[in-house]
Amino acid sequence: MATGAMTSEQWAELEFADASLGDARRTKRLVRIGAALVERAQGTLPGSLGGWAESKAAYRLLSNPEVAYEEILAPHLKRVREACRQPGEYLLVEDTTSLDFTSHVAAQDLGRIGDDRGRGLWLHSTLALAVQRWNADQEPEVVLEGLFDQRYWARTMPTLGSGKGKRRKGRERPRESDRWARAAIESGAPPSGVDWTYVADRESDIYEAFARCRDNGWHYVVRANQPRALAETDGSVFTAVAEAPPAGRMVVDLRSRPGQAARRAELVLRTCVVTLRGPHRPGRRVAPFTVTAVEARETAPPQGARPVHWVLLTDRPCSTPEAVLRTVKTYTRRWLIEEYHKALKTGTGIERSQLATAARITALLGILSVVAVQLLNAKLLATTRPDDPVAPEQMDETVRAVLEATCGRPAEGWTNKTFHVAIARMGGYLNRKGDGPPGWITIWRGFQKLMLLAQGYNLNCG
Repeated sequence: MATGAMTSEQWAELEFADASLGDARRTKRLVRIGAALVERAQGTLPGSLGGWAESKAAYRLLSNPEVAYEEILAPHLKRVREACRQPGEYLLVEDTTSLDFTSHVAAQDLGRIGDDRGRGLWLHSTLALAVQRWNADQEPEVVLEGLFDQRYWARTMPTLGSGKGKRRKGRERPRESDRWARAAIESGAPPSGVDWTYVADRESDIYEAFARCRDNGWHYVVRANQPRALAETDGSVFTAVAEAPPAGRMVVDLRSRPGQAARRAELVLRTCVVTLRGPHRPGRRVAPFTVTAVEARETAPPQGARPVHWVLLTDRPCSTPEAVLRTVKTYTRRWLIEEYHKALKTGTGIERSQLATAARITALLGILSVVAVQLLNAKLLATTRPDDPVAPEQMDETVRAVLEATCGRPAEGWTNKTFHVAIARMGGYLNRKGDGPPGWITIWRGFQKLMLLAQGYNLNCG
């Protein structure tokens, strides 16, 4: 797993040196561009690479049809999937976001986003999180392995509208919903001694996602989106779990969202086992299937706040309060995929790209998708395992020298938290007693400055 303690050159060598681009010189160029972008990605290549010669070489590389998104990302995906086959427990968290290039009117081969008035691409990512341990509150303490899977597409069909014509065309093209748990088909079952749990939000509440997990030996925790009918009695999964007796309580810290301030919520937990009626599919009805439903409901929200209400579906038994709590705490790790997409867009600035075609934009995306993993990893370690020490062999000597010269050596030594805070301070974070955690822009500015100073330090010492 790459860490922020590497130099940019070390990191780029790890992530891109095995890319198969048809010519070793292209791969070497990719490594150089990756090292430059992890230092100072700003969306546009001239802003990121500095000189015209470097920018021209990058444009030439990204314009080559053999230098495609899939080939650029392949070494990272291979490394992460191999890491996830080591004995242990892993959470595979999925979500979809849009990349907005509406203002880039000259770009070709883009599709519809939003209300169909925007232009851009859709991106579906699967993050791999290694569970280090479950703490006393049944919360998984995780580290980020990287991207287990990622895919993009351009939507050509209108999102809005209805009628027979749209339905007929929809049946003739690949279904976008086919992306959910697609990685289970491609990766197959985990080896003995390895536990993979698929975690996703309401959009993935489709039968095919459950079936793919079941058929490939994956566990799952998926938030229910629809009142699926019960197979043997009247009612739905929502009504069934709401009528179950309380199985515990928990407190969850809710992050701020548009129109909603950050706050703490107390949830009542319930659970039951239900057999759901199989959905209709062309020419047949799917057989009933049994799941465990877990409800987490806020009973006393603040005035004006929308109460928290989650119904989660899982294949794991929840016969004890600890198992119920563990299921809900597993779901709360889903926010990391949102943080990843925020790092990609706000941190690396992918939506500011001015490349002329979707193929060139996605080639750049292949690099920046891995850069965003690097960003998220630094923030995750600082928040989930803040007091873990950063061993000397984990921190490049140049990086340590620059940090200590700039911010001083922490009295408690280098830990995940002090390392992360030092990087943020280099980006303008004041680290005052009442300050909240640093944001993505501050972290990114600090990381860029650190990489630039480390490069200068090496040049002076060389």
